[in-house]
Amino acid sequence: MTARQRILITGASAGLGRGMALEFAARGRDLALCARRLDRLEELRSEIRRRHPGVRVAIRALDVNEHDQVFVVFRELADELGGLDRVIVNAGIGKGVPIGTGNVAANLKTVNTNFVAALVQCEAAVELFRAANAGHLVTIASVAAIRGLPRAQTVYAATKAGLASLTEGIRADLWDTPIRVSAIFPGYIESDISSGSRKRPFLVDTGTGCRALVRAIESEKPRAFVPRWPWAPIAMLMRHIPLGLLVRFL
Repeated sequence: MTARQRILITGASAGLGRGMALEFAARGRDLALCARRLDRLEELRSEIRRRHPGVRVAIRALDVNEHDQVFVVFRELADELGGLDRVIVNAGIGKGVPIGTGNVAANLKTVNTNFVAALVQCEAAVELFRAANAGHLVTIASVAAIRGLPRAQTVYAATKAGLASLTEGIRADLWDTPIRVSAIFPGYIESDISSGSRKRPFLVDTGTGCRALVRAIESEKPRAFVPRWPWAPIAMLMRHIPLGLLVRFL
């Protein structure tokens, strides 16, 4: 399989996005990085250039909730690198709260960022890929997408389930084309979203998790759980365990 050389990552200024950028740079890939915090992207670009002088890094400030700007920025980055071979829809938040507890704004923000803005990113990416008749769309879902979850995870899990379903639908729509589509389901990987939360079982550090993410993305499988052990068997168990038992374990 020919390496996909020009890779766009959203939400690249911190956490999993930043970690994936460093891993892809170590593999010699050119990068198009976007996020809200341009200063963080500038620091990341400097670090990559210092470690890997031959890697091209294009950056743009982007709030994925500014939908028109998503199309503008994706096209600008594609023009700067001479095209895009892979787009990783990674930008997301984890600010959900239990339903009916008086903070609908937090839940709406999670829905708008994790699903609506992700849809817009998919639209912009696939538009470019259709024109080129090539490319690899990657969405970062979550093991939380497997089942409805309680408390603060209710809306977060629902957005990731919606994203996973959307990704599969896009794959179906592009079935007879050269364009590849993958949904990645991370388990507990240390990131900005997970920081400050209670200790999670099987939590891995950002470096370990991002190396596993990049390996899964490079495989271009339709679906991948990351790290595969123990999350692939855990996901299977989550699908079938009675809801009452699942709630007790969470």
